[in-house]
Amino acid sequence: MYNTKDTEKVSLKNIPEPKGWKILIAMPKVEEKTTGGILRPDQLKSLEETASILGYVVKSGELCYSDKDRFPSGPWCKEGDWVIFRSYSGTRFKVGDQEFRLINDDTVEGVVEDPREFRRA
Repeated sequence: MYNTKDTEKVSLKNIPEPKGWKILIAMPKVEEKTTGGILRPDQLKSLEETASILGYVVKSGELCYSDKDRFPSGPWCKEGDWVIFRSYSGTRFKVGDQEFRLINDDTVEGVVEDPREFRRA
């Protein structure tokens, strides 16, 4: 469902620096076709992008995971991780064709090795 190779080539020079406890997430691009070869309509691709639950951690703000009471075991994720978070989370924006989100550090719900097998239920 997701095209991960494009997301991993993100250029960092034109994207904002996350501040505070925000994490900058690069969103994977939704594939044009299903695994069965059927073209996805633009409306469905847009819905999949908006409701996405997976993203690539690009940068973290200076205060991420610094609250020792809330995060006693340390950070939940780091730059370069693929993470799961709640649908419709964060502030959405695009730089060129690449979509990004700024999410709160406590929005991360898990880290995954390979995001290609995950689907929103």
